[in-house]
Formats: sequence, C-alpha cells, structure tokens
Amino acid sequence: MPDFPTLAKLAEDLESGRTTSRKLVEACIARIADPSGEGQRTFIHVDKDAALAAADAMDGLRKAKAAPSRYAGIPVSIKDLFDIKGQVTRAGSRALDDSSPAEQDAATVARLRKAGFVVIGRTNMTEFAYSGIGINPHYGTPKGGWNRAEGHVPGGSSSGAAVSVLDGMAHGALGTDTGGSCRIPAAYNGIVGYKPTQRRVPLDGSVPLSFSLDSIGPLARSVSCCAILDAVLANEPITAPRPRPVKGTRLAVPTTIALDDLDAEVAATFERALKSLADHGAIIERIEMAEFHDIGPMNAKGGFAASESYAWHRYLITSKGDVYDPRVLVRIMRGEAQSAADYIDLLNERRSLIARVNAHIAPYDALLLPTTANTPPKIADLADDKAFTTQNLRALRNCTLINMIDGCAISLPAHREGDVPVGLMLAGAGGSDRRIFELAAGMEAVIRV
Repeated sequence: MPDFPTLAKLAEDLESGRTTSRKLVEACIARIADPSGEGQRTFIHVDKDAALAAADAMDGLRKAKAAPSRYAGIPVSIKDLFDIKGQVTRAGSRALDDSSPAEQDAATVARLRKAGFVVIGRTNMTEFAYSGIGINPHYGTPKGGWNRAEGHVPGGSSSGAAVSVLDGMAHGALGTDTGGSCRIPAAYNGIVGYKPTQRRVPLDGSVPLSFSLDSIGPLARSVSCCAILDAVLANEPITAPRPRPVKGTRLAVPTTIALDDLDAEVAATFERALKSLADHGAIIERIEMAEFHDIGPMNAKGGFAASESYAWHRYLITSKGDVYDPRVLVRIMRGEAQSAADYIDLLNERRSLIARVNAHIAPYDALLLPTTANTPPKIADLADDKAFTTQNLRALRNCTLINMIDGCAISLPAHREGDVPVGLMLAGAGGSDRRIFELAAGMEAVIRV
C-alpha cells in the first residue's frame, strides 16, 4: 500500500502552500472512484460537490490567515452511523432507506467541521454496527488491506472507515467502538484505532448499538493523528501527545482470557513486541485478572448490546425486519428475552466489575494485550454461519474486555512490514486517555521490530 502522510505532515504542506485542500479532496475523490480499488464498497455516499465547496472555503480562509485550525481542509470520512445535515443516516442498512434526512450534524461531525476538516463521504459498516468482522450484504464488503487478491475481511464494524484511511480515500476517519469497532478494523489493516473513555465524547446524532458501551473514536495513520482527532471529538485543546519514554514504564499483560486461543501469527507478533519493549526498559508483568471471568456470564443472554439494541429496534423490526441482515437480526432479537431484572443485574454487575478492575490495575501504567485473537479471515471462509460466529467472537473478545470496564484503549500495528497485520492493544482505566496516548506515542516506533 502507498505510504500516505500523517495529519501533521498534511498540515505543514497546507501551511507552506505545497498543497491545497482542493488538491487533497480531489485526490481522495479520484481514489474513491478508481474502478480497480475498493472505493465503491468502502463508501455508501460521497458528496463530491459539498466536499469541494468546503475545500475551497478552507483554502480561502487559510489565504486570509483565518483557518479555524492548522488541520483545516484535510478530508476525513464519516461512518454511516452519524447524522450529516441533509443526508439520510442508514447505519449500513436498507431498513432506514425511507428515513428523513438529518436536520443537523451529529455533535462529533459538527466538531470536525468546526475545526475545518472536510467531510468526504459516508463509509460502509456492518449493519447497525453489530459485528467485529465487517461484512455487509447490502452494500458489499470492502476488502481489507491484507492479501487483497484473496479477499480478507476489513474488520468491523467501522470497516469502510479503516479502508478509507488505508487506501488514501480520506486522511482520518470517524468511527464507533462498542466492543472493538475502531480497534479491530485498525488491527486488521495495519493502522491505528482509538476507543476513548466513553463519557468524553458525546453520542448525540449517532444511531446507537448500546448506549452503555458505545464510544466514538478515530481511525488514522499514527498515534499523533488519532490524538489530534480525539481532541477535536472531545472538544479539548488540539495537541499532539508528548511521547513517554518506554524505560521504566510498568505494563501488565493479563493472562486470563486475553491470551487464549491466539492464532500463531498473533502470538508470535505479540511476544516479539513484548520483548522489544522489555529490551527498551519497560517493566512487564504477567498477571491473572480473575475479574475477566465475570464478563462471559454477564453477556450470556446477549448483554448490553442485545438488550439496548432491541429496545431501539423493536418497532422497526416489526415493519422492516425482513430486510435486516439475518446475522444482525438474530443478535438483536436476543434482547427480547431479557427481563428488566436481568438488565438491572447487568448494571449492578458492571458497576462492581469496573471498581474491582480499576483497583487491580491501579499500580500499572497500562495493560498490554493482543487487539484480536485472530488474523483477518478470508471473506469466502465465512459464508457458513458457524464459522462466522466463531471468528466474530475471536475478533471481539479482547476489545470487549475494555468496553466492559469502561476503559480506554488504542490499537497499534505491531507486525513487521509484509507480514499479516496484528494489533497490539494498550489499555487503561476510564479517564486515563492522555496517559495512554503518551505511552502509545513512545511505543509506536519500538514494537515493530
């Protein structure tokens, strides 16, 4: 794949006059339209005229020295889960085709626009964000970056988001993460994906999967790129993280659940990354996390995602259930069997889980674990529902641990150039976002040895 620039480099090029927003947007549109590429499966909608008009506006403001930020004019993609004023939000489904266009931008889209980012289009996704694989029977499935001729899954649910960044169809992407939907596609495509502490970024104007677990985060090419976008989304000062030295960092590797049943390539890449960190002076301790054993039973009836999605979808399913992806519909319908008592138990159990895990990991700077247990499966191998379910659970498992503890986490590419993509996840308790970014910035260049 071509080596596309970071947000910092693009900002420098725009400031120096080496490029313009119009040129950046035109190049992205050309890549989306390239019939030999994945653009037609990566994007559900591209508003070319609006993107070019926004680009011209940002170029004019920069010429007048009035650009809203140094990143003004850089094109980004928006997951089809978010409202964009004047457009229908379909959430990767056909069930919402006849919905009214949005009357205003989602809060996060509005924040990106306020900083001057140009919305290039709406990216494909797993229908209603309910899978970590990224297959979509309605709009097609964009092929991930690994061994593209054979066709491997892009990861989900923010499938198009990851491919748009990987292939230079956008220079950053807005995604969501309920159980890994920013981090899994990032891991499968060798880019960076971030799941923030949920409360930092507003959910307004996005179609929910689970309002208890949904987090809104970026996918991009570097830790710094994700930190910049995350700051915009959280309405915080836009600053790149200062890398923390690896030496002396205390890192915990959970041996409970997170290291079970790993693909050989995942295990080897993870251990190699750990060795490199240790060689650079990190203090790494393998610890049991008995608390993680509680998460499986909590999700036995479908957990928050099933109960909360069913509450949102139940009337739509009555009228449009026949057009849902059957693999998504069956997961939503698990929520129908959950009682109010089940749900209240779940809330109480999660509250206890968060408190116990936070106390356990407090002595450490961060947790380290593989982002996914598997490498990207071939699309053709998942035609069978049983195979799909197995690989979906292996994709989601480790990421879900962090959503359930209300934590924050980043997935970094850890594989060697030319090897199958593998993500290394760095995670912390809720509220430790700045520390996680600083640690990740220090590790980014160390782990790919």
